[in-house]
Amino acid sequence: MKRLLLLLLLGFACFAFAQDERPVLVVGVADTPGGLDPGIELSNVGSRVIYSLYDTLIRRDFLDGDKLKPMLAASWERLDDLTLELKLRDDVVFHNGDPFTSADVKFTFENMLNPDTVYSEPKAYFATFDSIETPDDYTVIIRTKSPDPLLEQRLASWAAQILPKAYFESLGQEAFAQAPVGTGPYKFVEKVSDDRIVFEAFDSYWGDPVPVSQVIFKEIPEVSARVTALINGEADIVTNIPPDQIPVINRYDNVEVRSVTLANSHVLRYNTTHPVLQDKRIRQAMNLAIDRQLLSEALWGGQAVVPHSHQYAEYGPLYNADRPQPAYDPEQAKALIAESGYNGETIIFTTNATYYTNGLQAAEAIAEMWRAVGLNAEVKVLDTASLPVDDPESMVTNWSNSTIYPDFDGALFRSWGPQGTPQKGGYWRPPAEFNELGVASRSTLDVATRYANYQRMLDIWEDEAPGTILYQPLESYGVRKDLSWQPYSFYFMDLRGYNLGFTD
Repeated sequence: MKRLLLLLLLGFACFAFAQDERPVLVVGVADTPGGLDPGIELSNVGSRVIYSLYDTLIRRDFLDGDKLKPMLAASWERLDDLTLELKLRDDVVFHNGDPFTSADVKFTFENMLNPDTVYSEPKAYFATFDSIETPDDYTVIIRTKSPDPLLEQRLASWAAQILPKAYFESLGQEAFAQAPVGTGPYKFVEKVSDDRIVFEAFDSYWGDPVPVSQVIFKEIPEVSARVTALINGEADIVTNIPPDQIPVINRYDNVEVRSVTLANSHVLRYNTTHPVLQDKRIRQAMNLAIDRQLLSEALWGGQAVVPHSHQYAEYGPLYNADRPQPAYDPEQAKALIAESGYNGETIIFTTNATYYTNGLQAAEAIAEMWRAVGLNAEVKVLDTASLPVDDPESMVTNWSNSTIYPDFDGALFRSWGPQGTPQKGGYWRPPAEFNELGVASRSTLDVATRYANYQRMLDIWEDEAPGTILYQPLESYGVRKDLSWQPYSFYFMDLRGYNLGFTD
């Protein structure tokens, strides 16, 4: 009864149910994105929702060892070190009925690479592109400026979701973001700010059919309210469940918690140009004062993973398992503070109360650790996720760095390189060598060279201390037990037919 009442309050008449006997899936989320343009909403909040609207040319199959598999591209072939040819599916249509062709692929990437583009973040992912050719409606040839070892991975990333050329051009970017059209398994119905986003099944989808008629992403900011909605049957899945709520959910027979360690790290970002933080010894001391393992135990029940610097095991031969975890050494921190001449100036840590699971609690704990070594730290809670990137008063903010594709270029260099927030916002001006090594690693196929380059970049990043890595969070979802759905090590939620169903 409560579930029916919720759906009626959301504006769905009983007539709608008569037309489609498939159930409605309600997902309780902490926040919803401001728009639905995949080139803009690359955040944790945005990618979770947007993944259901669009497709990429190639996809990473998280259910089959992260293998790259066909999606909108039926096949692809490297013609030489600089050239990739893709053959497209010929049975795909957009949600508005327009056929999907190579013109849409060309438009999607050229729109991002335009010098005047608003897509500054995804533009960096495709900086190696030289030209895109479309010899016919179902063939695309991508030429790169230099050999790109990650080209197929880039085309499988969430930044590479394909847009409809004609429809997008008829509306413009801002209007498109509020009334989007893609080729994905669900199509857009409505978006009510600070309340809900509604999709419905797209029955002309080229892939597996979905077992639900609609998906409602219902914004429920408070953890306790999300848990209650799940237990009472008002939601089928709820996101961002902290460890202390896991036993609460697991006490019930009809719901459970499903967790995954993310290929993502919660990090801190420092404004290295701020007068108080200009001396890197202060920043190094701040990093040494943080007991990350204690944070994992206290906030995550020991389930958050402290990584071996800014890298992930998903990198395969590029991963250095012998690289040490960030050190905890409060005595060395005190010595560096004394050397720096720090004179008790206030260090303000700005955070949002709900954007990151345990984000506020971590900020308060870290500020206390800093005070313990002699730093005058204060926590400031904001209504927005973070300060604007050009705010000169910003000192410390919490942030997260996801691996858009399994390589240093998809995380460390994406987040901290020239197109990342710290450099673009003027928070960090790294030694030239850092950017040079990152760019060089995009244009060589030699694994040993790329490994050496990235290890040196980690050395620079750790010494410069423009921020620090905290831990890989345990991402937990509350889920109906009769719902067959598997979370991935990325923030997006895959609600396609091959990953969604109901058991008897």
